Amino acid sequence: MIKNRHTTFACLLVILFGLALFYFGTDGFQAFTAETARVSKLIDDKPKFPDVTFEDSKGRKYSIDEFEGKYVFITFLYTSCTTVCPQLEMNMSRVYDKVPSKYIGKDIVFLSISFDPDRDDPATLDKYRTYFNSDGETWRMARIKNKAELDSLLKAFGVIVIPDDSGSFAHNSAFYLVDKKGTLVNVMDYKKVDEAANTLTSILEKGAGD
Repeated sequence: MIKNRHTTFACLLVILFGLALFYFGTDGFQAFTAETARVSKLIDDKPKFPDVTFEDSKGRKYSIDEFEGKYVFITFLYTSCTTVCPQLEMNMSRVYDKVPSKYIGKDIVFLSISFDPDRDDPATLDKYRTYFNSDGETWRMARIKNKAELDSLLKAFGVIVIPDDSGSFAHNSAFYLVDKKGTLVNVMDYKKVDEAANTLTSILEKGAGD
């Protein structure tokens, strides 16, 4: 009986010590995962979109200034991905369909950016976009050929991309919203389609006429 009490007490001490470490290590439970902490910091820092050159599925080349005066809703992907990317882009398609059409192209554009530029050339992106009903205009798919430029964007937006020996990548995934001035203003859970669509619609309604 005494042994059981000691065991229970020891377990409680371990749990309490673990919770204390967890609390202080995560800023009072507000950032209880590394990803949550990363997103919180991004939203606080509001990084500017770096100077990069896109090449889209139509072979057009331009900078983020192409979308000046519009919000840009962004995902990061690679077309050879067989895990999260198809679901990420399918959910992006669902958000696209839920946002009122009067804003699409006029006040907001959708942009899927490949971090595998060697394989994701314009022809590959052009084929890939058809799987998700991307029109290539109001929802574009593009690569950044210059590695230094690509790395600067991934770093600025906290996108973690780790290649493996098989040509695949381990990476985090989210929806990113850049405002009309090229500043990252929100990072959203890509699994929460309705929440993302409602957030976009609310922002666009408030900004109507700006």
